[in-house]
Amino acid sequence: MQGIKIRLEYIFRSTKGLTFLGIAMISLITAVWGTLSGPMVEWGVKDIVVKLLGMELHAVEREGRIIMLYHVIAMAVLAIEVYMITSIVPMKKHQQTTINATITTGYLTAMIFGLWFAYFGHQFVFHGLFLLGQSLVFFSGLLLAAALWPWNSDYRVTDLEYAHTKSGIDLERVAFFVMTVATLGSAIFGAVTGSYWGNGHETFLAEDLIREPHKTPLQLAIIGHLHIMLTLIAVAITLIVGRWLNFKGILHKIAMPLMISGTIVITTGVWSVVPFEPIAHTIIYVGSVLVMLAALMLVIYGWKTQIRDRLEEQGIQKASLWQGLKALLHDPIKFGPLWQMVFMNFTVSGIGIFMAVKLDEIFRVWPAREERIALTGHWHILSGIIATIILLYYVDIVGFKGKIRQWFGWIVIVCSDIAFASVTVFSMKRLFTTEYGQQTVVNWTMIGADFGLASVLVILAMLMIWKLYDLFTKRGVWSKEFANPELDVEKTTPVISSNKS
Repeated sequence: MQGIKIRLEYIFRSTKGLTFLGIAMISLITAVWGTLSGPMVEWGVKDIVVKLLGMELHAVEREGRIIMLYHVIAMAVLAIEVYMITSIVPMKKHQQTTINATITTGYLTAMIFGLWFAYFGHQFVFHGLFLLGQSLVFFSGLLLAAALWPWNSDYRVTDLEYAHTKSGIDLERVAFFVMTVATLGSAIFGAVTGSYWGNGHETFLAEDLIREPHKTPLQLAIIGHLHIMLTLIAVAITLIVGRWLNFKGILHKIAMPLMISGTIVITTGVWSVVPFEPIAHTIIYVGSVLVMLAALMLVIYGWKTQIRDRLEEQGIQKASLWQGLKALLHDPIKFGPLWQMVFMNFTVSGIGIFMAVKLDEIFRVWPAREERIALTGHWHILSGIIATIILLYYVDIVGFKGKIRQWFGWIVIVCSDIAFASVTVFSMKRLFTTEYGQQTVVNWTMIGADFGLASVLVILAMLMIWKLYDLFTKRGVWSKEFANPELDVEKTTPVISSNKS
Protein backbone atom coordinates (compact mmCIF):
# COMPACT_ATOMS: atom_id res chain seq x y z
CA MET A 1 0.00 0.00 0.00
CA GLN A 2 2.83 2.35 0.86
CA GLY A 3 4.45 1.58 -2.48
CA ILE A 4 1.29 2.55 -4.36
CA LYS A 5 1.06 5.80 -2.40
CA ILE A 6 4.65 6.75 -3.23
CA ARG A 7 4.13 6.00 -6.92
CA LEU A 8 0.96 8.09 -7.01
CA GLU A 9 2.85 10.94 -5.37
CA TYR A 10 5.54 10.65 -8.04
CA ILE A 11 3.00 10.71 -10.86
CA PHE A 12 0.87 13.55 -9.54
CA ARG A 13 3.40 15.71 -7.69
CA SER A 14 6.57 15.71 -9.79
CA THR A 15 7.12 17.45 -13.12
CA LYS A 16 8.43 14.30 -14.77
CA GLY A 17 5.58 12.19 -13.40
CA LEU A 18 2.92 14.66 -14.51
CA THR A 19 4.50 14.99 -17.95
CA PHE A 20 4.63 11.20 -18.27
CA LEU A 21 0.95 10.99 -17.33
CA GLY A 22 0.01 13.60 -19.94
CA ILE A 23 1.99 11.89 -22.70
CA ALA A 24 0.59 8.49 -21.67
CA MET A 25 -3.00 9.74 -21.84
CA ILE A 26 -2.46 11.28 -25.28
CA SER A 27 -0.74 8.08 -26.44
CA LEU A 28 -3.65 5.96 -25.22
CA ILE A 29 -6.19 8.15 -27.01
CA THR A 30 -4.07 8.11 -30.18
CA ALA A 31 -3.78 4.33 -30.08
CA VAL A 32 -7.51 3.73 -29.59
CA TRP A 33 -9.10 6.56 -31.56
CA GLY A 34 -6.50 6.22 -34.32
CA THR A 35 -8.19 2.95 -35.28
CA LEU A 36 -11.33 4.87 -36.33
CA SER A 37 -9.78 6.37 -39.47
CA GLY A 38 -7.20 5.80 -42.21
CA PRO A 39 -6.18 2.28 -43.24
CA MET A 40 -7.65 0.86 -40.03
CA VAL A 41 -11.10 1.38 -41.53
CA GLU A 42 -10.16 -0.54 -44.68
CA TRP A 43 -8.62 -3.36 -42.66
CA GLY A 44 -11.75 -3.75 -40.53
CA VAL A 45 -10.02 -2.75 -37.29
CA LYS A 46 -12.46 0.13 -36.74
CA ASP A 47 -15.48 -2.18 -36.67
CA ILE A 48 -13.81 -4.44 -34.12
CA VAL A 49 -12.86 -1.55 -31.82
CA VAL A 50 -16.29 0.09 -32.07
CA LYS A 51 -18.05 -3.16 -31.22
CA LEU A 52 -15.59 -4.11 -28.48
CA LEU A 53 -15.80 -0.74 -26.70
CA GLY A 54 -19.47 -0.13 -27.38
CA MET A 55 -19.01 3.16 -29.19
CA GLU A 56 -21.99 4.94 -30.72
CA LEU A 57 -20.84 6.55 -33.97
CA HIS A 58 -23.74 8.23 -35.71
CA ALA A 59 -22.72 9.84 -39.01
CA VAL A 60 -24.69 13.03 -38.33
CA GLU A 61 -22.63 13.65 -35.17
CA ARG A 62 -19.20 13.17 -36.75
CA GLU A 63 -18.14 16.83 -36.59
CA GLY A 64 -19.08 17.10 -32.93
CA ARG A 65 -17.09 14.00 -32.03
CA ILE A 66 -14.00 15.24 -33.85
CA ILE A 67 -14.22 18.64 -32.14
CA MET A 68 -14.46 16.97 -28.73
CA LEU A 69 -11.49 14.73 -29.54
CA TYR A 70 -9.34 17.68 -30.63
CA HIS A 71 -10.22 19.64 -27.49
CA VAL A 72 -9.30 16.91 -25.00
CA ILE A 73 -5.95 16.29 -26.73
CA ALA A 74 -5.21 20.02 -26.92
CA MET A 75 -5.91 20.46 -23.21
CA ALA A 76 -3.52 17.62 -22.38
CA VAL A 77 -0.81 19.28 -24.50
CA LEU A 78 -1.47 22.59 -22.73
CA ALA A 79 -1.12 20.82 -19.38
CA ILE A 80 2.25 19.34 -20.39
CA GLU A 81 3.50 22.77 -21.43
CA VAL A 82 2.29 24.24 -18.14
CA TYR A 83 4.24 21.57 -16.21
CA MET A 84 7.34 22.52 -18.16
CA ILE A 85 6.81 26.24 -17.57
CA THR A 86 6.26 25.87 -13.82
CA SER A 87 9.44 23.80 -13.56
CA ILE A 88 11.79 26.12 -15.48
CA VAL A 89 10.43 29.59 -14.73
CA PRO A 90 11.11 30.65 -11.13
CA MET A 91 8.02 30.93 -8.94
CA LYS A 92 6.98 30.05 -5.41
CA LYS A 93 6.71 26.33 -4.68
CA HIS A 94 3.09 26.60 -3.53
CA GLN A 95 2.21 28.34 -6.81
CA GLN A 96 3.76 25.54 -8.85
CA THR A 97 1.93 22.90 -6.81
CA THR A 98 -1.46 24.64 -7.03
CA ILE A 99 -1.19 25.33 -10.77
CA ASN A 100 -0.13 21.77 -11.60
CA ALA A 101 -2.84 20.20 -9.41
CA THR A 102 -5.58 22.41 -10.87
CA ILE A 103 -4.75 21.83 -14.52
CA THR A 104 -4.23 18.09 -13.96
CA THR A 105 -7.67 17.74 -12.37
CA GLY A 106 -9.13 19.88 -15.13
CA TYR A 107 -7.75 18.17 -18.21
CA LEU A 108 -8.34 14.65 -16.85
CA THR A 109 -11.95 15.50 -15.98
CA ALA A 110 -12.53 17.06 -19.40
CA MET A 111 -10.78 14.20 -21.19
CA ILE A 112 -12.58 11.33 -19.49
CA PHE A 113 -16.09 12.74 -19.48
CA GLY A 114 -15.78 14.57 -22.81
CA LEU A 115 -14.88 11.41 -24.68
CA TRP A 116 -17.47 9.44 -22.71
CA PHE A 117 -20.17 11.92 -23.76
CA ALA A 118 -19.07 12.08 -27.40
CA TYR A 119 -18.43 8.41 -28.14
CA PHE A 120 -20.37 6.32 -25.62
CA GLY A 121 -23.87 7.78 -25.50
CA HIS A 122 -24.96 11.30 -24.69
CA GLN A 123 -25.27 11.45 -20.92
CA PHE A 124 -25.47 15.21 -20.54
CA VAL A 125 -24.17 15.17 -16.98
CA PHE A 126 -20.89 14.07 -18.59
CA HIS A 127 -20.96 17.09 -20.87
CA GLY A 128 -21.39 19.22 -17.77
CA LEU A 129 -18.34 17.56 -16.22
CA PHE A 130 -16.44 18.19 -19.46
CA LEU A 131 -17.23 21.90 -19.11
CA LEU A 132 -16.20 21.76 -15.45
CA GLY A 133 -12.85 20.32 -16.52
CA GLN A 134 -12.40 23.07 -19.08
CA SER A 135 -13.19 25.66 -16.42
CA LEU A 136 -10.51 24.24 -14.13
CA VAL A 137 -7.99 24.34 -16.98
CA PHE A 138 -8.90 27.99 -17.56
CA PHE A 139 -8.60 28.77 -13.84
CA SER A 140 -5.14 27.17 -13.78
CA GLY A 141 -4.22 29.59 -16.58
CA LEU A 142 -5.26 32.51 -14.38
CA LEU A 143 -3.10 31.13 -11.59
CA LEU A 144 -0.18 30.74 -14.00
CA ALA A 145 -0.55 34.32 -15.23
CA ALA A 146 -0.49 35.55 -11.64
CA ALA A 147 2.63 33.48 -10.87
CA LEU A 148 4.38 34.76 -14.00
CA TRP A 149 3.63 38.43 -13.26
CA PRO A 150 6.91 39.92 -14.58
CA TRP A 151 6.78 43.16 -12.60
CA ASN A 152 7.14 41.35 -9.27
CA SER A 153 10.22 42.77 -7.56
CA ASP A 154 11.19 39.27 -6.42
CA TYR A 155 12.17 38.35 -9.96
CA ARG A 156 14.73 40.61 -11.52
CA VAL A 157 17.49 39.87 -14.02
CA THR A 158 20.93 40.05 -12.41
CA ASP A 159 22.89 38.66 -15.36
CA LEU A 160 23.00 41.26 -18.13
CA GLU A 161 23.38 38.53 -20.77
CA TYR A 162 19.61 38.07 -20.68
CA ALA A 163 17.01 40.37 -22.23
CA HIS A 164 15.75 42.92 -19.72
CA THR A 165 14.55 46.47 -19.30
CA LYS A 166 16.51 49.26 -17.62
CA SER A 167 14.75 48.48 -14.35
CA GLY A 168 15.75 44.79 -14.57
CA ILE A 169 12.42 43.31 -15.69
CA ASP A 170 13.00 39.92 -17.31
CA LEU A 171 11.70 40.15 -20.90
CA GLU A 172 11.63 36.39 -21.26
CA ARG A 173 9.26 36.25 -18.30
CA VAL A 174 7.22 38.98 -19.99
CA ALA A 175 7.03 36.78 -23.11
CA PHE A 176 5.73 33.84 -21.05
CA PHE A 177 3.21 36.14 -19.36
CA VAL A 178 1.97 37.65 -22.64
CA MET A 179 1.59 34.18 -24.16
CA THR A 180 -0.42 33.02 -21.13
CA VAL A 181 -2.74 36.03 -21.16
CA ALA A 182 -3.21 35.72 -24.93
CA THR A 183 -4.12 32.04 -24.48
CA LEU A 184 -6.70 32.89 -21.80
CA GLY A 185 -8.27 35.55 -23.99
CA SER A 186 -8.30 33.26 -27.01
CA ALA A 187 -9.96 30.51 -24.97
CA ILE A 188 -12.74 32.96 -24.11
CA PHE A 189 -12.91 33.82 -27.82
CA GLY A 190 -13.93 30.24 -28.52
CA ALA A 191 -15.99 29.72 -25.36
CA VAL A 192 -18.29 32.67 -26.08
CA THR A 193 -19.08 31.18 -29.48
CA GLY A 194 -19.60 27.76 -27.92
CA SER A 195 -22.23 29.24 -25.62
CA TYR A 196 -24.38 29.92 -28.73
CA TRP A 197 -24.48 26.28 -29.85
CA GLY A 198 -28.03 25.47 -30.85
CA ASN A 199 -28.97 29.14 -30.67
CA GLY A 200 -27.61 30.59 -33.91
CA HIS A 201 -24.52 28.41 -34.17
CA GLU A 202 -24.17 24.87 -35.46
CA THR A 203 -21.29 22.41 -35.33
CA PHE A 204 -18.87 22.49 -38.26
CA LEU A 205 -15.25 21.78 -39.17
CA ALA A 206 -13.27 24.82 -40.27
CA GLU A 207 -12.03 23.17 -43.46
CA ASP A 208 -15.62 22.62 -44.60
CA LEU A 209 -16.21 26.38 -44.95
CA ILE A 210 -13.29 27.26 -47.21
CA ARG A 211 -15.48 27.95 -50.24
CA GLU A 212 -18.28 29.73 -48.36
CA PRO A 213 -18.28 33.35 -49.60
CA HIS A 214 -20.01 34.65 -46.47
CA LYS A 215 -19.30 33.39 -42.97
CA THR A 216 -21.23 34.33 -39.86
CA PRO A 217 -19.43 36.12 -37.00
CA LEU A 218 -19.72 32.96 -34.90
CA GLN A 219 -18.11 30.88 -37.66
CA LEU A 220 -15.30 33.41 -38.03
CA ALA A 221 -14.75 33.33 -34.27
CA ILE A 222 -14.38 29.53 -34.25
CA ILE A 223 -11.94 29.61 -37.18
CA GLY A 224 -9.94 32.29 -35.39
CA HIS A 225 -10.00 30.32 -32.13
CA LEU A 226 -8.64 27.24 -33.89
CA HIS A 227 -5.75 29.13 -35.47
CA ILE A 228 -4.70 31.24 -32.48
CA MET A 229 -4.75 28.41 -29.93
CA LEU A 230 -2.48 26.25 -32.09
CA THR A 231 -0.22 29.25 -32.72
CA LEU A 232 0.07 30.05 -29.01
CA ILE A 233 0.89 26.41 -28.21
CA ALA A 234 3.73 26.76 -30.73
CA VAL A 235 4.85 30.04 -29.13
CA ALA A 236 4.85 28.37 -25.70
CA ILE A 237 7.02 25.45 -26.80
CA THR A 238 9.45 27.88 -28.49
CA LEU A 239 9.86 29.80 -25.24
CA ILE A 240 10.26 26.54 -23.31
CA VAL A 241 12.99 25.32 -25.68
CA GLY A 242 14.76 28.67 -25.37
CA ARG A 243 14.85 28.41 -21.59
CA TRP A 244 15.88 24.76 -21.80
CA LEU A 245 18.84 25.64 -24.04
CA ASN A 246 19.80 28.65 -21.88
CA PHE A 247 19.09 31.18 -24.64
CA LYS A 248 20.98 34.42 -23.89
CA GLY A 249 23.25 37.07 -25.35
CA ILE A 250 22.60 39.61 -28.07
CA LEU A 251 20.29 37.26 -29.98
CA HIS A 252 18.19 36.77 -26.86
CA LYS A 253 17.90 40.53 -26.45
CA ILE A 254 16.69 40.79 -30.05
CA ALA A 255 14.39 37.78 -29.91
CA MET A 256 12.39 38.53 -26.77
CA PRO A 257 10.97 41.91 -27.91
CA LEU A 258 10.16 40.27 -31.25
CA MET A 259 8.40 37.37 -29.53
CA ILE A 260 6.43 39.66 -27.21
CA SER A 261 5.31 42.05 -29.96
CA GLY A 262 4.67 39.20 -32.41
CA THR A 263 2.44 37.36 -29.94
CA ILE A 264 0.45 40.52 -29.25
CA VAL A 265 0.08 41.36 -32.96
CA ILE A 266 -0.98 37.83 -33.98
CA THR A 267 -3.51 37.65 -31.17
CA THR A 268 -4.89 41.09 -32.02
CA GLY A 269 -5.18 40.08 -35.67
CA VAL A 270 -7.06 36.88 -34.88
CA TRP A 271 -9.42 38.61 -32.46
CA SER A 272 -10.16 41.20 -35.14
CA VAL A 273 -11.23 38.53 -37.65
CA VAL A 274 -14.88 38.98 -36.64
CA PRO A 275 -15.23 42.79 -36.95
CA PHE A 276 -12.44 43.48 -39.46
CA GLU A 277 -12.00 40.32 -41.54
CA PRO A 278 -10.50 42.00 -44.66
CA ILE A 279 -7.50 43.43 -42.78
CA ALA A 280 -7.20 40.80 -40.04
CA HIS A 281 -5.03 38.48 -42.11
CA THR A 282 -2.57 41.27 -42.87
CA ILE A 283 -2.17 41.89 -39.14
CA ILE A 284 -1.68 38.17 -38.56
CA TYR A 285 1.04 37.97 -41.24
CA VAL A 286 2.97 40.83 -39.59
CA GLY A 287 2.81 39.12 -36.20
CA SER A 288 3.83 35.79 -37.70
CA VAL A 289 6.95 37.32 -39.24
CA LEU A 290 7.96 38.77 -35.86
CA VAL A 291 7.52 35.43 -34.08
CA MET A 292 9.36 33.54 -36.83
CA LEU A 293 12.28 35.98 -36.59
CA ALA A 294 12.45 35.37 -32.83
CA ALA A 295 12.50 31.62 -33.46
CA LEU A 296 15.27 32.14 -36.02
CA MET A 297 17.35 33.92 -33.38
CA LEU A 298 16.89 30.91 -31.09
CA VAL A 299 17.92 28.46 -33.82
CA ILE A 300 21.08 30.42 -34.63
CA TYR A 301 22.04 30.68 -30.97
CA GLY A 302 21.22 27.04 -30.19
CA TRP A 303 23.15 25.52 -33.09
CA LYS A 304 26.12 27.81 -32.56
CA THR A 305 26.24 26.89 -28.88
CA GLN A 306 25.90 23.16 -29.54
CA ILE A 307 28.77 23.22 -32.05
CA ARG A 308 30.99 25.25 -29.72
CA ASP A 309 30.33 23.07 -26.67
CA ARG A 310 30.98 19.84 -28.54
CA LEU A 311 34.21 21.10 -30.09
CA GLU A 312 35.43 22.28 -26.69
CA GLU A 313 34.60 18.85 -25.28
CA GLN A 314 36.70 17.26 -28.04
CA GLY A 315 39.50 19.76 -27.56
CA ILE A 316 39.26 21.04 -31.15
CA GLN A 317 40.21 24.70 -31.45
CA LYS A 318 39.99 25.21 -35.20
CA ALA A 319 37.38 22.92 -36.70
CA SER A 320 36.75 22.07 -40.31
CA LEU A 321 33.29 22.29 -41.86
CA TRP A 322 32.87 18.53 -41.47
CA GLN A 323 33.91 18.60 -37.83
CA GLY A 324 31.46 21.43 -37.19
CA LEU A 325 28.64 19.49 -38.82
CA LYS A 326 29.45 16.38 -36.78
CA ALA A 327 29.47 18.48 -33.62
CA LEU A 328 26.05 19.91 -34.50
CA LEU A 329 24.56 16.45 -35.09
CA HIS A 330 26.24 14.86 -32.08
CA ASP A 331 23.18 15.08 -29.83
CA PRO A 332 19.87 14.61 -31.70
CA ILE A 333 17.84 15.41 -28.60
CA LYS A 334 19.24 18.96 -28.43
CA PHE A 335 19.56 19.36 -32.20
CA GLY A 336 16.08 18.03 -32.95
CA PRO A 337 13.78 20.73 -31.55
CA LEU A 338 15.62 23.49 -33.41
CA TRP A 339 15.72 21.45 -36.61
CA GLN A 340 11.99 20.84 -36.35
CA MET A 341 11.46 24.60 -36.14
CA VAL A 342 13.49 25.02 -39.33
CA PHE A 343 11.77 22.08 -41.05
CA MET A 344 8.40 23.61 -40.18
CA ASN A 345 9.13 26.47 -42.58
CA PHE A 346 9.21 24.01 -45.51
CA THR A 347 6.09 22.06 -44.53
CA VAL A 348 3.90 24.60 -42.69
CA SER A 349 4.93 28.27 -42.80
CA GLY A 350 6.25 28.39 -46.35
CA ILE A 351 3.31 26.39 -47.69
CA GLY A 352 0.86 28.58 -45.78
CA ILE A 353 2.33 31.80 -47.12
CA PHE A 354 2.39 30.40 -50.65
CA MET A 355 -1.26 29.38 -50.37
CA ALA A 356 -2.22 32.85 -49.13
CA VAL A 357 -0.36 34.62 -51.94
CA LYS A 358 -1.66 32.32 -54.71
CA LEU A 359 -5.08 31.54 -53.21
CA ASP A 360 -7.28 32.93 -55.99
CA GLU A 361 -4.81 32.26 -58.78
CA ILE A 362 -4.13 28.59 -58.01
CA PHE A 363 -5.88 27.01 -55.06
CA ARG A 364 -9.40 28.26 -55.64
CA VAL A 365 -9.16 26.77 -59.16
CA TRP A 366 -8.60 23.33 -57.64
CA PRO A 367 -11.50 21.07 -56.64
CA ALA A 368 -12.64 21.99 -53.12
CA ARG A 369 -11.51 18.59 -51.83
CA GLU A 370 -7.88 19.30 -52.77
CA GLU A 371 -7.85 22.68 -51.00
CA ARG A 372 -9.46 21.04 -47.97
CA ILE A 373 -6.73 18.37 -47.90
CA ALA A 374 -4.04 21.06 -48.02
CA LEU A 375 -5.54 22.98 -45.10
CA THR A 376 -6.11 19.88 -42.99
CA GLY A 377 -2.56 18.71 -43.58
CA HIS A 378 -1.27 22.18 -42.71
CA TRP A 379 -2.81 22.11 -39.22
CA HIS A 380 -1.93 18.50 -38.50
CA ILE A 381 1.72 18.87 -39.48
CA LEU A 382 2.16 21.84 -37.14
CA SER A 383 0.54 19.85 -34.33
CA GLY A 384 2.80 16.89 -35.07
CA ILE A 385 5.96 19.01 -35.05
CA ILE A 386 5.02 20.45 -31.67
CA ALA A 387 4.45 16.91 -30.37
CA THR A 388 7.90 15.73 -31.50
CA ILE A 389 9.56 18.72 -29.78
CA ILE A 390 7.74 17.87 -26.54
CA LEU A 391 8.91 14.25 -26.81
CA LEU A 392 12.54 15.27 -27.35
CA TYR A 393 12.38 17.62 -24.36
CA TYR A 394 10.85 14.90 -22.19
CA VAL A 395 13.47 12.24 -22.92
CA ASP A 396 16.16 14.79 -22.08
CA ILE A 397 14.76 15.63 -18.63
CA VAL A 398 14.26 11.94 -17.78
CA GLY A 399 17.95 11.40 -18.50
CA PHE A 400 18.25 9.34 -21.68
CA LYS A 401 21.95 8.85 -22.46
CA GLY A 402 24.21 6.90 -24.78
CA LYS A 403 22.91 4.83 -27.67
CA ILE A 404 19.28 4.86 -26.56
CA ARG A 405 19.38 8.68 -26.63
CA GLN A 406 20.83 8.59 -30.15
CA TRP A 407 18.38 5.99 -31.47
CA PHE A 408 15.31 7.62 -29.95
CA GLY A 409 16.28 11.10 -31.13
CA TRP A 410 17.07 10.19 -34.71
CA ILE A 411 14.06 7.90 -35.14
CA VAL A 412 11.71 10.66 -33.96
CA ILE A 413 13.37 13.31 -36.15
CA VAL A 414 13.89 11.34 -39.35
CA CYS A 415 10.68 9.31 -39.34
CA SER A 416 8.43 12.21 -38.36
CA ASP A 417 9.98 14.38 -41.06
CA ILE A 418 9.46 11.66 -43.66
CA ALA A 419 5.80 11.61 -42.67
CA PHE A 420 5.43 15.39 -42.68
CA ALA A 421 7.23 15.77 -46.00
CA SER A 422 5.07 13.03 -47.53
CA VAL A 423 1.87 14.70 -46.37
CA THR A 424 3.11 18.05 -47.73
CA VAL A 425 3.81 16.56 -51.16
CA PHE A 426 0.45 14.77 -51.09
CA SER A 427 -1.44 17.97 -50.26
CA MET A 428 0.39 19.94 -52.97
CA LYS A 429 0.31 17.20 -55.62
CA ARG A 430 -2.04 19.10 -57.90
CA LEU A 431 0.77 21.60 -58.58
CA PHE A 432 2.75 19.03 -60.56
CA THR A 433 0.41 16.20 -61.52
CA THR A 434 -3.06 15.82 -62.98
CA GLU A 435 -5.98 14.09 -61.35
CA TYR A 436 -5.61 11.19 -63.76
CA GLY A 437 -1.86 10.84 -63.27
CA GLN A 438 -1.70 11.27 -59.50
CA GLN A 439 -1.94 7.66 -58.33
CA THR A 440 1.81 7.02 -58.21
CA VAL A 441 2.34 10.16 -56.11
CA VAL A 442 -0.55 9.21 -53.83
CA ASN A 443 0.79 5.68 -53.34
CA TRP A 444 4.33 6.74 -52.44
CA THR A 445 3.35 9.65 -50.22
CA MET A 446 0.90 7.46 -48.30
CA ILE A 447 3.61 4.85 -47.79
CA GLY A 448 5.97 7.55 -46.52
CA ALA A 449 3.34 9.04 -44.22
CA ASP A 450 2.24 5.67 -42.81
CA PHE A 451 5.83 4.46 -42.35
CA GLY A 452 6.96 7.67 -40.66
CA LEU A 453 4.01 7.99 -38.31
CA ALA A 454 4.01 4.28 -37.47
CA SER A 455 7.73 4.43 -36.59
CA VAL A 456 7.21 7.39 -34.26
CA LEU A 457 4.23 5.69 -32.63
CA VAL A 458 6.19 2.47 -32.13
CA ILE A 459 9.14 4.26 -30.50
CA LEU A 460 6.66 6.23 -28.36
CA ALA A 461 4.95 2.99 -27.32
CA MET A 462 8.32 1.54 -26.35
CA LEU A 463 9.04 4.63 -24.24
CA MET A 464 5.67 4.36 -22.48
CA ILE A 465 6.05 0.61 -21.85
CA TRP A 466 9.53 1.16 -20.40
CA LYS A 467 8.27 3.97 -18.14
CA LEU A 468 5.40 1.79 -16.91
CA TYR A 469 7.77 -1.11 -16.26
CA ASP A 470 10.15 1.20 -14.46
CA LEU A 471 7.28 2.63 -12.40
CA PHE A 472 6.42 -0.82 -11.05
CA THR A 473 10.06 -1.64 -10.33
CA LYS A 474 10.95 -1.17 -6.66
CA ARG A 475 14.20 0.66 -7.31
CA GLY A 476 13.52 2.05 -10.73
CA VAL A 477 14.66 5.36 -12.17
CA TRP A 478 11.43 6.95 -10.91
CA SER A 479 12.45 6.30 -7.28
CA LYS A 480 15.73 8.17 -7.75
CA GLU A 481 13.90 11.11 -9.28
CA PHE A 482 11.37 11.15 -6.45
CA ALA A 483 14.05 10.85 -3.77
CA ASN A 484 15.94 13.82 -5.26
CA PRO A 485 13.28 16.46 -6.01
CA GLU A 486 15.94 18.99 -6.92
CA LEU A 487 16.65 16.89 -10.02
CA ASP A 488 13.04 17.31 -11.08
CA VAL A 489 13.20 21.04 -11.64
CA GLU A 490 15.92 22.05 -14.05
CA LYS A 491 16.10 25.83 -14.00
CA THR A 492 18.66 26.08 -16.75
CA THR A 493 18.96 29.85 -16.45
CA PRO A 494 19.46 30.63 -12.75
CA VAL A 495 19.65 34.36 -13.35
CA ILE A 496 16.51 35.38 -11.49
CA SER A 497 17.06 36.38 -7.92
CA SER A 498 14.39 36.05 -5.25
CA ASN A 499 14.55 38.50 -2.39
CA LYS A 500 11.96 36.61 -0.39
CA SER A 501 11.82 33.01 0.67
